[in-house]
Amino acid sequence: MTFFENESNLDRFIRCTTPIVPAYSLPKTQIKNLNRLWYPLESKTVEYFRLSDFWDCYDEWSAYGAGVPILSETGETLVQYYVPYLSAIQIFTSHSALNALREETESGDSGSESCSDEWRWEGCSSSEEGFDHQEPLDRLGYSYLQYFERCTPYSRVPLMDKIRGLGERHAGLRSLRSVDLSPASWMAVAWYPIYHIPMNRSIKDLSTCFLTYHTLSSSFQDVQKEEKERISVGAFGMATYKTQGRLWDNDRLLCLLSVADSWLKQLRVHHHDFTYFTTTPYYL
Repeated sequence: MTFFENESNLDRFIRCTTPIVPAYSLPKTQIKNLNRLWYPLESKTVEYFRLSDFWDCYDEWSAYGAGVPILSETGETLVQYYVPYLSAIQIFTSHSALNALREETESGDSGSESCSDEWRWEGCSSSEEGFDHQEPLDRLGYSYLQYFERCTPYSRVPLMDKIRGLGERHAGLRSLRSVDLSPASWMAVAWYPIYHIPMNRSIKDLSTCFLTYHTLSSSFQDVQKEEKERISVGAFGMATYKTQGRLWDNDRLLCLLSVADSWLKQLRVHHHDFTYFTTTPYYL
């Protein structure tokens, strides 16, 4: 675990829980076929990532937790581990990608029916509970998958277990690319603390839970140049629960909370976990 100079505990949490995936370049022959409402500017190159690579980032975190170096107010250092859980996801894609996914599904065994909080594609934007947006399809895209978790934290399974389960009925969770998704595609991850090392430390605020919001579309992604090009799918918004004391960057948390709130209002989405996180006596 690495401590960087002038990096806050919140910076470290975001850094240690951000998926970083390989970047691929879209062939020039395919760039001209992109939806111009999603990619309004002519670009010589368009970078994207594969959802399969994205989910793979959560595999180890789901099994063992993501370790985050924490510096206490007294100067003590420790590593706090958080396990990710899928809180919500909405995937909207193009008509051509949707047809390809439908053909792929119809050629095999589609499996069991979806649960009460999960909807498969209907060829249009859903107006089911939790989502009542009526934007034109060209702008919003075609609904492929919507899932909102409503179980208590103790009844949930780690993120990768949930994705594998959803993937049995939604092959696109692994085959789709970020360039196939509309700007309205997003997901939220709930991070719950499990343990910290050393175990004998008693530090205020280690019980804080986080709710991070991530866009899944190439329209919003930044390409990080490292040894080879990679894409960092960092959180654009956040909410917290059981936040007390000054261990975290409270001013920045308020900004990230405001962004998450604006995003949900823009899409007219009722996100159960966001409501829970922000209507308790401990929220920030």
